Amino acid sequence: MTYDVVIVGGGPAGSSAALALGRSRRRVLLCDGGPRRNAAAERVYNFVTRDGVPPLEFRRIAREQLATYPNVEVRDAAVTSITGEKGAFDLLVGDALVGARRILLCMGMIDEGVALEGFAALWGTSIFQCPYCHAWEHQDQAFGLLKPSPEHLGLALLLRAWTASVVVLTDGQPVPADVRPRLEMGGVVVDERPLARLERDGTRLTAVRFTDGTTRPLDVLFARPPQRHVPLVAELDVALDEAGYVRIDPVHKETSRPGVYAAGDLTTPMQGAILAAAAGTQAAAMLNHDLVPELATAGRLD
Repeated sequence: MTYDVVIVGGGPAGSSAALALGRSRRRVLLCDGGPRRNAAAERVYNFVTRDGVPPLEFRRIAREQLATYPNVEVRDAAVTSITGEKGAFDLLVGDALVGARRILLCMGMIDEGVALEGFAALWGTSIFQCPYCHAWEHQDQAFGLLKPSPEHLGLALLLRAWTASVVVLTDGQPVPADVRPRLEMGGVVVDERPLARLERDGTRLTAVRFTDGTTRPLDVLFARPPQRHVPLVAELDVALDEAGYVRIDPVHKETSRPGVYAAGDLTTPMQGAILAAAAGTQAAAMLNHDLVPELATAGRLD
């Protein structure tokens, strides 16, 4: 069977795109294989009407609503290969070969983590990327900003909106001389000592231990660990931007490969469930417009 659109990834971006395209009466296949991007997260926050919902419940509701549209099919299978060209793509979905007129990539990114003992065990429960998503639940606790790059040092001042206790942990790297006074004037502590490990009680952070043997009590860390794409992105050979994200046309949301679109976390460092959902809906609308001439030629406008 040939679908109008095959969506790769069933998170907020992919599910929102499937909903918009389903309501446009397009034949859609949503492929949702592989581990969830936010598998460690306990709740989805900052998403109006869904604030605080567990991720599995979010997905259950999405599936329930997509089931209303008979032209939307969902498969719990990964897409491992995409060949062909605009209007005539072939995809290997699990062990089945399917055709598609257009492709929408919504796979998110893979977080590689930080080489610091305790980081992996605390990721998603005491270590977060986005303060807008998680800082409210930990307000007035002791925050740390872990090994920020120079361009992200300003996040320490932003964190002061949620707590009076913020420390920048540089792990032996000096803070630029012109930045340190601004941080200190804003009530941010700078600690440049090398880090040994994170102390924890189960999945809850209790302190950071330095190589000199001393500790600093902490409740929460914010960090931006390195990210990488799933292998399918390299296989498709789509262009990346200077920061390593998939480059898309700002209006039409198409990648450098004609007929392949992208939405959500794999296109931007501004990552969050509601942002990805909005991007998925916008990409779906652009896709729908792009399909019209082709479907008209095929006699399939309704």
